Amino acid sequence: MAAATTTFTLTKLLSSTPKPLTPLLSSKPLSSFSSSFAVSRLPLKLHHPLHLPKPILRFSSTQTKISATISVGDKLPDASLSYLDASNDVQTVSISDLTANKKAILFAVPGAFTPTCSQKHVPGFVEKASELKSKGVDTIACIAVNDAFVMKAWKENLNITGDDVLLLSDGNGVFTKAIGVELDLTDKPMGLGVRSRRYAMLVEDGVVKVLNLEEGGAFNVSSAEDMLKVL
Repeated sequence: MAAATTTFTLTKLLSSTPKPLTPLLSSKPLSSFSSSFAVSRLPLKLHHPLHLPKPILRFSSTQTKISATISVGDKLPDASLSYLDASNDVQTVSISDLTANKKAILFAVPGAFTPTCSQKHVPGFVEKASELKSKGVDTIACIAVNDAFVMKAWKENLNITGDDVLLLSDGNGVFTKAIGVELDLTDKPMGLGVRSRRYAMLVEDGVVKVLNLEEGGAFNVSSAEDMLKVL
């Protein structure tokens, strides 16, 4: 009896029609789905842990203001400058010696023997020295952060004779730093280090009356002709 029951149950299971499984996906081919439908069925937002927003770069449209510690109306700080005399002995002269009770033009260059300084800036003052002095200028001096030996060699190279234009050494940059006109060229391959920015100033009895300060080593407002315009 038990064997018959087992045979009957097995026969019933084999002969019965299985119910169709509910499809997880439509039987329609994929090509029949629109792209919009596919996107709407998959509202997934992927957040990659390393996906960071790009930084926003902002650049200022304004130019850096040209400034210095010294300004018009200030009294120049005193400092010693040096030069070699005819016997190649080192001599010194102070800023007060150059400017006290005098009308003086002090101009600076980034470096002796450099192109613009040698071809335009210093020669321009040499050429216009007589005209400048006819307008009451007592002293014209070029200052550079070079040693006194280099300044004398440069003077000879430029064929400057006499004392109409003095070439003076601010070798350690003491005066240059005191008036805040350092020019940092340490990132340049020429080995210039820290020098002076180019400028020309009119000084009366030690007080700055006109200051034409260039941006870096530019040569736009500090020529002898520029100084003649303000006299």
